[in-house]
Amino acid sequence: MRIITLLLLLVSINLLGQNEIENLKINWPEKYEWKIGSNQETEQMHFIELVPGNESIDKWSVIGTMMSIKGATNVPMDVAANLMYEQAKANAPKAKLNIIEKNETGENHWILFTIEAPKFKNDKNPESQLYYIIQGKSSLYSNFVAIKEKKLSKDFIDEWSKVFKASELVYQ
Repeated sequence: MRIITLLLLLVSINLLGQNEIENLKINWPEKYEWKIGSNQETEQMHFIELVPGNESIDKWSVIGTMMSIKGATNVPMDVAANLMYEQAKANAPKAKLNIIEKNETGENHWILFTIEAPKFKNDKNPESQLYYIIQGKSSLYSNFVAIKEKKLSKDFIDEWSKVFKASELVYQ
């Protein structure tokens, strides 16, 4: 049986203190047999897109995205969510933001929210995303899963909320 703790040891290669590397580990559900659709890294950011094994980055039914913004610390969760929402509205003016849950106590603040868009300026197809953003010691981690629907079902939100909230920051 294949264990898929996909990549999230790849998500970020940021140094903390003396040679300590921080990463976000997400156990993506095995039923999709995920593969990497794209993997891009700069000094400021690491961005990975995952698609089911039998799909492509250009034609997918569900997509997972992980982004680490290196060096971004002490970012208020509402600011992070609104930034993602404003980016979505630039291409999908009718997009709606819904904050599901957030935790701003303790060291690693996080927020869970949806952005649902009935259509885009250059695409009549809908897309809805469930986001999970968490603040690490050295980076801000923004992750989402998306489907091509106008709205996310309660079951979808419940399933993926559990996946994201079970993720953990790990240090090497």
